[in-house]
Amino acid sequence: MSYQQPTHVLVTGSTGFIGAHVVDNLLARGISVRGATRSAKKGEQMKAARPQYAPKLDFVVVEDFTNIGVFDAAMEGIDAVIHVASPFFYDTTNNEQELILPAINGVKSILSASAKPGSKVRRIVLTSSFASVVDIDSNPPAGFTYTGTHWNPLTYETAIDPKSTSIVAYRGSKKFAELAAWDFVKTEKPQFDLVALCPPMVFGPVVHPVPNIDQLNESNAVLWSVAAGVDPLPGIRVPAWIDARDLAEAHVQALLRPEAGGKRFIPASPEPFSYEYAADIMKESFDWAKGSVTSNYKAGEKPHASYGVDGETVARELGVKYHTFKETVVDFVKQVKDTLA
Repeated sequence: MSYQQPTHVLVTGSTGFIGAHVVDNLLARGISVRGATRSAKKGEQMKAARPQYAPKLDFVVVEDFTNIGVFDAAMEGIDAVIHVASPFFYDTTNNEQELILPAINGVKSILSASAKPGSKVRRIVLTSSFASVVDIDSNPPAGFTYTGTHWNPLTYETAIDPKSTSIVAYRGSKKFAELAAWDFVKTEKPQFDLVALCPPMVFGPVVHPVPNIDQLNESNAVLWSVAAGVDPLPGIRVPAWIDARDLAEAHVQALLRPEAGGKRFIPASPEPFSYEYAADIMKESFDWAKGSVTSNYKAGEKPHASYGVDGETVARELGVKYHTFKETVVDFVKQVKDTLA
């Protein structure tokens, strides 16, 4: 059966940082979007900010997307899905109940709804995470590069262990939710195929409703803390990153390109980053930052990564052209300074 280009896409997590960029990318291509969101207010704000797309954009409120059946009513007319939404909380008291099972059940819920008899869905793009790829407890050999074939070795037992941190549980939630998606496609043999994207740190301008700096997503909040003069500068968990606009493009190209079906990608810039490098960029680009950014760091040192990350496959097979880290930092910091700070 030939692959039909989608015309009406359901985007979960549509009012969040990544999801809103995906929505805008689809709309700019003339593709109709139904956004699933937990917040009716944010959906209304998103639509009000895009009056030119009013006929092609609507929202459905799904307060708990982990329950099987909650997406059934949202599927009418939908022929593709981009599943961005996933839970993440720092202050978990039960890793399995609050992080891991919700992520797994959310995937099962959207895939089950998409597989119902009569469904027109032909492809689902899943936002996984580099956390499902990287083994943060290992020291890879020189020249090692992570690709879409790698999986973090975390066991389910360790992920749900009460002694494990929420970061460990998050890594588990992304791994086991993605595995659940691949298992669903293998065992249920639905009429759609699957593409998984495993991005690392995501930075860049925001296009979703953000009332103040305190409501920035985690990665951007850390980046802004550099501009705000955090001392010392934060450490990094992984040296890989991507601009949110490039990640949205990767999602949409993964949806549109027939040959992407069944594949797993790591969308990641070939340029390593560090917060020291971000501080240099800010001081160089904004006069006000010279008096704001901490001086307690090693200026002028270009970052280097301890391992490689294969973002080139996304560039080659999905046609994504990556922003430079300087472009991303400047665009984000200017936006926050002008509108939120």
